[in-house]
This record gives sequence, C-alpha cells and structure tokens, in this order.
Amino acid sequence: MRFSSGKEFRDWPSKAVTIFGMSGVGKTTLAKLLYHSGWFQYSVDYRIGTRYMGEHIVDNFKREAMNVPFLRDLLLSDSIYICSNITFENLSPLSTYLGKPGNPARGGISFAEYKRRQNQHREAEIHALMDVPEFIGRAHEIYQYTHFVCDSGGSLCEVVNPDDPNDEVLKTLVANTLMLYIEGTPEHTKMLVDRFRKNPKPMYYQPAFLDAKWAEYKKLNGIAADDDVDPDGFAVWGFEQLLLHRIPLYEKIAKTYGYTVRMRDIPSIATEANFVSLLARTIEQ
Repeated sequence: MRFSSGKEFRDWPSKAVTIFGMSGVGKTTLAKLLYHSGWFQYSVDYRIGTRYMGEHIVDNFKREAMNVPFLRDLLLSDSIYICSNITFENLSPLSTYLGKPGNPARGGISFAEYKRRQNQHREAEIHALMDVPEFIGRAHEIYQYTHFVCDSGGSLCEVVNPDDPNDEVLKTLVANTLMLYIEGTPEHTKMLVDRFRKNPKPMYYQPAFLDAKWAEYKKLNGIAADDDVDPDGFAVWGFEQLLLHRIPLYEKIAKTYGYTVRMRDIPSIATEANFVSLLARTIEQ
C-alpha cells in the first residue's frame, strides 16, 4: 500500500503495517510497542509454529521421546502429554524442528530430511502471510482493534518473488498493509554473524539457494558425503551467505512496494505517535 502524502497515512482510519527486515533490527520490539499502544500484533513466526507446523513439531518431540524407554512406556499408555509451548517470545520449538543438516553424531539430520522440513516451513510461511487479511478482519470484528501490525519473519524475502508483479503473497500484503523495511547497518550485520558463530541456529533457505550453497560448502571443505558435514560449520558459513543473499531482496521489496526506515531510527520511537510521525516523514521523502 502506497500513499501520496504523509497526511494521507496519518488520516488512514484503520492502519495496517507489515514490518520486515533482518533479525535483530527491531521488528518485534516495534511490534510490541504498537501492541502496548492498542494495535493488534500478528506474529508470522508464531502463526507458523502453532497453526501450520504445530503437529510436525510435537511429532518430532514424540519421536525423540520414543527413544527413551521410560518415556516410551508412558507415551504408549497415554500417561503423559507432550505439547509445544511456543510463544511470541520463545520460538525455539520451531527453529529446533528445522534442525541443521550434517553429521548425525554432531546433532545433524540428513540433508533429505532437512530439505523436507525446509519445504514444510516454506509452505507454512506462505500460508501464514496469506492469512494477514483474515486476521486484519478478525482484529477489527472480534477483538475491536483499530490498527494492525504484522511482525514478519526474517525469511519473508525468501518466500516471495519481488520481480514478479503477480506474486500472490506480495499482492496480498501490499493490498492490505503498508510494507515497512527496517534497514540494518554493516555493523549490525557483523554483530549478527559474531552472535551466530557463538550460537548457531537453524535457518530457512530458498530451495535452489540451499542446494547451491550445500554443494559449494562441501567442495570448499573437500567433503564428499553429506553425513560428513559439520552441522554447526555449515550453519555459520551458510548464515553469512544468507545475509548477503537477503539484503538485496529486502531492498527490492521496499523499493517496489513499500518504504524504508533505518535501524538507528527505531530506538527513538517510544510512542505510537513517534511511529506514525516517522512513517509520515518517510512517505513525504
């Protein structure tokens, strides 16, 4: 959704904004601030982990529990109940399920299984993003919220094609929300990489990009078999590659469909009025 002036945005009676960008730029912080100011907060990752991948996540918990005789007996006799306690603040069950490909002895999963779970995540994220109009309606009609903020995941740019004017996900988001990109800094990118090296986490990759980088990593390290890959080694190397891949995609989405604010502008936003003013100025520029 584009606006001819900052005033037009200010006058929009029921504002709806989709925030996107890299991890750590302030998407969720901003969404929480708006929530506490009376906006409906829609977390794409939470929707993925509960509505679309909840059963996959819990089945994986049960699969692991079945390997422990004590828990196996309790499960088979319906004496215990296993569920995922995913929240807006704790998305670990979702990332843990995605896993990391490579040597099983080092905590990895097979590359084929990894790709299967990646595809599940892709489908789930697309569905969760396509649910935005429905939740805008529910926010208004059921919960009586006036404004709506979509806190998207860092992989939004991986499941859309900004070069395709008929991309259904982008068409849906743009028709119903203002697209706001929070642009990071080189220093922030370096910080993300340093933090990731200390604690490698599962990530989502575009299928073709994943295949290419998996083959490149094995070639660079002289590895022939998939199960000989160090899961954390690939995760760290792949994360750096992923950041370089994502930034141009974020920028293209913002340039074509939305607006860009800088990461350093976010700490100064302390109120809803600050947020609306920042967007109004950005539109005018």
